[in-house]
Amino acid sequence: MTDEQLMLIAIEEAKLAESHGDIPIGALVVFEGGILSSRHNERELRNDPTAHAEVLAIQDAAKKLGTSRVDGATLISTLELCPMCAGAALSARVARVVFGAEDPKAGALGSLYQLGSDPRLNHEFSVTPRVLQEECGVLISKFFQSKRD
Repeated sequence: MTDEQLMLIAIEEAKLAESHGDIPIGALVVFEGGILSSRHNERELRNDPTAHAEVLAIQDAAKKLGTSRVDGATLISTLELCPMCAGAALSARVARVVFGAEDPKAGALGSLYQLGSDPRLNHEFSVTPRVLQEECGVLISKFFQSKRD
């Protein structure tokens, strides 16, 4: 599957978050050509500030693989990863991160920080930014607009 096809799946996953009042962010972990896990934000649902889609997807993938690392996997997210999620990706040893919308307020893969490619850290991963950026951004913008209305 292409990055665009995978992002479309992540967008559909993101939409599930709205049913319980969470920001619509979706994430997939892709491993050896298949989707290993697919999750959406559950912060409000769980009352857990760490229940970001990316962290949940990484946890599920590691559990399925029976290991604490997902070496060689690709993490797809509808939003640029925050520092916590980028840290989880580093700890899990993902090989690549693909994201949709940039996050100028908390983005850790180019907007504010470069955690995926910081040579001072013990792991680095490649980053493919802005895949279906408009579609991903509109989803989040509409969510916040509905909160203001």
